[in-house]
This record gives sequence, structure tokens and C-alpha cells, in this order.
Amino acid sequence: MTDARPVYQRIADDLRRRIDDGSLPVGSRIPSRSELRRAYDASDQTVDRAVRVLKAAGYANGQFGRGVFVSDRVPIGALVRAPHSDDTPLAARLVLGCGEGGDRVRDGAGRIGTGSGASEEGPQLAWEATSTTGSAPPLIAERLSLGTGAPVVRTEYEFLADRRPLQLSVSWEPLTLTGGTDVERPDSGPYARCGVPGRFAAIGIRVVRAREAVGSRPASPAEAEALGCSPGQSLTVVERTHYDDRRRPVETSDTVVRGDRWRLEYPIDLAAPRPAPSR
Repeated sequence: MTDARPVYQRIADDLRRRIDDGSLPVGSRIPSRSELRRAYDASDQTVDRAVRVLKAAGYANGQFGRGVFVSDRVPIGALVRAPHSDDTPLAARLVLGCGEGGDRVRDGAGRIGTGSGASEEGPQLAWEATSTTGSAPPLIAERLSLGTGAPVVRTEYEFLADRRPLQLSVSWEPLTLTGGTDVERPDSGPYARCGVPGRFAAIGIRVVRAREAVGSRPASPAEAEALGCSPGQSLTVVERTHYDDRRRPVETSDTVVRGDRWRLEYPIDLAAPRPAPSR
């Protein structure tokens, strides 16, 4: 039976199979363009397209001047997206896999330990933030229940865990709430290291709820460079909005992480079922 797949897809699928079965182990070099061209009787353009498919799926990464190599796709760990004790901009708790010794848990302040009671001191989680003022784009204005063009503070965050890229975030806050206060700029001031609930509490606004929507999309060239992946590779996207006790949205953010290296975890507490009435 004739293989109906396009040639580039057949090349990509064959290379994926060799990576999955260990014939091409992590760190090994993908066959060169000329080798693939001869093996599949394909053009340079077809071979290049197949390699782009591998890169976008996280199977391979290019090293300038050296070639294309098999990527390590084993997840580094998980970001636990749930209420936690340390109020930081990360808005998550890190669980780093470390083999048979159990999982290492790192909270937003960088403390590390084993199991659920992380308390041992360890390397600090690092992040950088840059805030600017501007006008709310239409979609952001809608998420914040503002008019299009309303003044907002836009903050870009870059997070690193053990000096490895972890996540990128962009947040928006209405200047009508924070303008002229100590928390106007999330990147500076006395509350710069706090998360949204702690910062808004400092100006008398009680944040009581957050809503998240999770999706995926390809990485832009800038995101790929920052996160150490290939342009077009799949990213996990978390849209998060915080609300105060008046049900008013006070902050919204978009966070991206590499879908092949980090999982998102959402603990779910279930109420104990009521016993059935006796008859």
C-alpha cells in the first residue's frame, strides 16, 4: 500500500520514532540535511520542513554552526497552581522531580524540601520585572471590565528556577486602582516582591478569588529565545484574573511555560459525600 503522507511528514515521523525508541538518544545529532536528502530522495526544502516539525514539537533543537540535536523532553517538574502560603508573583509552587529520592518542592520564595512541607533553605528562585504605563488593549480592557484605552500598568516578568528558564508572564492592572499608591509599579517599591493579594491588601483592596483558563499556542521567536526552545514549539498558556470582594477584576495576566518541560497541577479538594438517608 502506498504511503499517502507528504514526504516531509514521513521524514518527521520516522525521526520521531527513532527518538522515541532510543535509536537517536537525547543529545545525539539529527542526520544532516544531505543525509536526509539522500535517504528519502527529498529536496532541501522538504528536509528543512521535516526538521522544523521536529523542533516545533520539542523533539530537537538547533545549535548554531553545529547542527540539530535531540532534545531532552523529560519534564523538569510541575507548577502547582493553587493557593499557597507565600504570596509572590510566581503564583505557584514548584515541584522539581529528582528521581527515586522523591520530589523536591520549592515554594515561591525559593525554599526547598522533600514532600509537602517544604522548609529547607535552598537556592533562591530568581525573577526580573519591568513595568510601564499605557493604554489597555481591547481584550485586556474586557478582562478588566474597563473601557478600551483605559490607563493600565503593564508588567513583564521573567522567572528562572535553578538558573533554567521557567516561565514568562505579562500582567495588567488598572491605574484607576493603583495610581499614586505604593503599589502602582509591581517592579519597584516596598511591595515589589509580593504577589497580587499582598500588594492590593496594602491599599485596602481584599483580593478573594482568581480565575484561570489554560490553553496552548506556538512560541514566538522572542519567547523561544527566552525559554530555550524553538520558535513555533508548543507553549502552555495560563490566563489568570484576580477579583476583589466586590467581584471586581483588579489584575489580569498571561503566563507561558514550555509544554514539554513543565506540567501544571491543580489540586482539587472534594467535600466528603453525605451518607445516604436510612430507610
